[in-house]
Amino acid sequence: MKIHPMWREYPALQTELEQVLTLIDQNITTNNVPVRDAILDMINAGGKMLRPAYCLLFSQFKQTDRHKIIALAAAVETLHTATLIHDDIIDESDMRRGLPSIQATFGKDTAVYAGDYLFTVCFKLLAGYASDLRSVQQDGKHMEAILNGELAQMSTRYNMAITIDQYLNQVSGKTGQLFALSTFLGAYESGNSLRFARNAQTIGLNIGVAFQLLDDILDYTASSSQFGKPVQEDMRQGVYSAPLILALREAPDAFAPYLSKRLKMTDDDAKTVDQLVRDHGGVVKAQELAKDYTDTALTAIEKLPDMPVRAILSQLTSSLLNRQS
Repeated sequence: MKIHPMWREYPALQTELEQVLTLIDQNITTNNVPVRDAILDMINAGGKMLRPAYCLLFSQFKQTDRHKIIALAAAVETLHTATLIHDDIIDESDMRRGLPSIQATFGKDTAVYAGDYLFTVCFKLLAGYASDLRSVQQDGKHMEAILNGELAQMSTRYNMAITIDQYLNQVSGKTGQLFALSTFLGAYESGNSLRFARNAQTIGLNIGVAFQLLDDILDYTASSSQFGKPVQEDMRQGVYSAPLILALREAPDAFAPYLSKRLKMTDDDAKTVDQLVRDHGGVVKAQELAKDYTDTALTAIEKLPDMPVRAILSQLTSSLLNRQS
């Protein structure tokens, strides 16, 4: 079991995240041993586990059953892992978290079943530990929003006229909704009011969008070894992220000869586009946008009850803006 080293600063949270992984391991019971081992390798590969962490943290504004919250955090992380497996199938990605992806190792058919299996594990945990149907309904709504984000992204592939608003709508669905679900579940299932939980949900959405923006910025500032997956692969697949979109707006004609090649783009083409994005301010503008979403979340966090967990939420959220991987 491998916990990301970032959690060493938060030993109590690290302990609960380890319990989240243990519970997930215990619920992966498929008889297909290679697939089970591949899923467990992926889950235990040292991912940041930010979504379950935010679930656990937002539950600390009330005294509550920690085992229940750990189980709900496990449901969130299981759902997240399922979406990653399906993402890798769609993108034909060979690597995930520095390891061969399940679809690259076992083929797309097996990967689809692995992702679907994790959806059942997620709902099994929710059904076993959620206090009422509201949390299950919320999960369903967020899954629908995630799918709509994926469909919106699919409809704009290779579209050099994509707007930043279209991009933000996509990432609000794809990434923002999982963070929003995490913060909602932690707040609501610990006994806070629905109003408090809705506020937590909005905070989570802003954190999720900021996180995705930073992920996309790292495509232009990090190496593959730092990032755990090939950089610029999304661009070759026609998925244009904030830095590219913001730079495209400034000089579309400069990018067209390279982006029009689509999958035929060479490594040199990708390097040229990378430099064009920098030259036309795409990275800097995307960083400013990420800071706006982060600041919105931090302002809302500062209005939460004055408890020790508030300072942890503020510190953790601020640190995401400065991450290198």
